[in-house]
Amino acid sequence: MFNIGDNIVYPMHGAGRINAIEEKEILGEKQQYYVIEMPGEVMVMVPTAKAESMGVRSIIDKQSANNVLEVLEKDETEMSNNWNKRYRDNLEKMKTGDIYEIADVVRNLSFKQKEKGGLSTGEKKMLVNAKQILVSELVLAEHSSKEEIEQLIDNKIEMSYKEYRVPTEAKIDFKQNAVNKFIPFDGAANA
Repeated sequence: MFNIGDNIVYPMHGAGRINAIEEKEILGEKQQYYVIEMPGEVMVMVPTAKAESMGVRSIIDKQSANNVLEVLEKDETEMSNNWNKRYRDNLEKMKTGDIYEIADVVRNLSFKQKEKGGLSTGEKKMLVNAKQILVSELVLAEHSSKEEIEQLIDNKIEMSYKEYRVPTEAKIDFKQNAVNKFIPFDGAANA
């Protein structure tokens, strides 16, 4: 059971604050509802009796927030080359409401966006949504501003992309240039 003023996470929407608990009659049935203020001044009502089964949970603590940021520093996890399968897999991760899975989606799609071919339109929207969910929870967990958290996430992803992707590309370029500039050894020149 959550209380007024609690910071919670509602999967697929992000983190918010419970502003009230109200009784409403909908379709002839009276129920208690959490009235949750989400980012962008959006209000969501969730039945209190079904909140946990719908994935509503408390926000993470500061230590967990640090662990989430570490996910952004790692190499991407394996994803399908088929954008449709990749989209479905990432959607399943997001539906869990697990902040680590959402961080994984943000990092993976951010990496993919930087690569040749980039993201499908659906994946671009998913990246924006996943990042908004991630930012909303980290803002509350880190007691920080939206702008600071967005910058922190972007920096972590940029650093990990350079660590795991750019060196590989640079090595390939180096090998290609080395092969192009290779001058075969001719034993006759030293004889």
